Amino acid sequence: MPTRSADFAVADFAAIGLYLALILACGFWAGRGERNTEDYFLAGRALPWYLIGFSFFASNMSGASFVGLMGDSYAHGMTVFNYEWTAALVLIVFAVVMMPVFFRTRIFTVPEYLERRFDRRSRWLYAGLTIATLLLIDMAGALYAGSIVVSTAFPEIEIWQATAALAVFAGAYTIFGGLKAVVMTDALQAVLMIAGAAIVFAVGVSEVGGWDALIDKLTPQQTQLMRAPDDGFLPWPGLPGVVLLGFYYWTLNQYFVQRALAARSLDEARKGALFGGLLKLPNLFLMIAPGLIAILLYPNLDNPDRVFPTLAFELLPAGLRGIVLAALLAAIMSSLDSALNAAASLLTMDFVKPLKPRLSERTLLLIGRGFTALLVLIAAFYAPIIERFGSLFQYFQATLAYLVPPVVAVYFAGLFWRGATAPAAFWALAGGLSIGGALFVLKELTGAWQALGLPDVHFTYMAMIGFAATGALCVILSRAAPAPTSSDDVLFRRSDLSAGITNRSWLADYRVQAAALAAATVAFIAFAW
Repeated sequence: MPTRSADFAVADFAAIGLYLALILACGFWAGRGERNTEDYFLAGRALPWYLIGFSFFASNMSGASFVGLMGDSYAHGMTVFNYEWTAALVLIVFAVVMMPVFFRTRIFTVPEYLERRFDRRSRWLYAGLTIATLLLIDMAGALYAGSIVVSTAFPEIEIWQATAALAVFAGAYTIFGGLKAVVMTDALQAVLMIAGAAIVFAVGVSEVGGWDALIDKLTPQQTQLMRAPDDGFLPWPGLPGVVLLGFYYWTLNQYFVQRALAARSLDEARKGALFGGLLKLPNLFLMIAPGLIAILLYPNLDNPDRVFPTLAFELLPAGLRGIVLAALLAAIMSSLDSALNAAASLLTMDFVKPLKPRLSERTLLLIGRGFTALLVLIAAFYAPIIERFGSLFQYFQATLAYLVPPVVAVYFAGLFWRGATAPAAFWALAGGLSIGGALFVLKELTGAWQALGLPDVHFTYMAMIGFAATGALCVILSRAAPAPTSSDDVLFRRSDLSAGITNRSWLADYRVQAAALAAATVAFIAFAW
């Protein structure tokens, strides 16, 4: 059963208070002396690889992962790990192939690439979509997850009260500190999250008699990594759809790419992405296993999203509870601050600056901070709606499956095919998003799809269909009206594979590191199998 605030010891409250104080101090310290938008949104383009990697991990281990991922492993078993190892492979492609193009063009935001490659219409369309997904998925999801955690720990606090408090806290240091504050606090939060999850895993696996005993006590369905083609949660033929979602989430989303763009060099950006991918693999134990443990210890939970807070507050002794609650808060804060800063950068740099090019850097900086405050307010009001989806993790995945495959198709066409034209890219993107949005409303929101007697197509299959249809439309339209040849600067070229290497040591070569990460990924898949 959920704990009560009276069950917390002085040490618990001290740990929580120390965490809150450290994060606020770090955020405000990082934001001092910021003079322009490059300082505020890209941390002066001076981030080292380890901060980038920790920030990738911390921002991803948000409400969707720390709360939702464990909830879905409780409900569906080991198969949830497919979302983790596929992310490592996607980040390898990002570091090796995509990052050199983005870095060479010196873009400020991911949508800006579409204007460099195609035209402003595509840039604005994608920027608007990204802002909407950051607001309705990432920010609102983080606040919802936070309210679940706080209400589990302190039942006397209403969900709306917890949401408001989290919004005010995260908004305060993000508004002032910008990306530098986000990344520096992310580094602290990543360490705290890993420590908190490791404590819960260690205590939980001991409680059930060890890892082998855990696996033996679960059903074959619960320990199965790959599921049948007709599985309702994640069929194995749907894994390419998971990869497509990963390409959007990790490589075309301002939420993450902003950190790589802020690197001090291409080599640092690549290594930061690979480090972030490496940190995803131990989530088999840190994020998936706790859900499996909870199946045995708490088989009758009414809400899967309460798995991790219940494990933490029921299993841990006084003193450690506060540390783990601080880790949970760290996960939520990291997700929320990252989404806030990314969305504010898109609004400021993709809309305000192009429309008002004469505005001073100081004015743009103030506008960016104002957008941050407005966005966190909207997200706080929307967050309670997520409860209708039953599972936080499914809310994230199902929503993205309909909206982002057209984006991946158009970006891939722009990066790898010189023949893609600006009108074709815009109309393919607009058509794909329109159809995907309509299908999402019909199938996921209203239930009209089922009422019409249409087959229940899994969202991963929908993602693949959307990607293929948009890609085909882009090719057809491009062939119908050939365009002038694009500059090589906006296209991937073979020489990019060796660009940016600054250290002659083979151990420091990002290509060796990418190969090692691929091998580690295969090893984790084999272990989970």
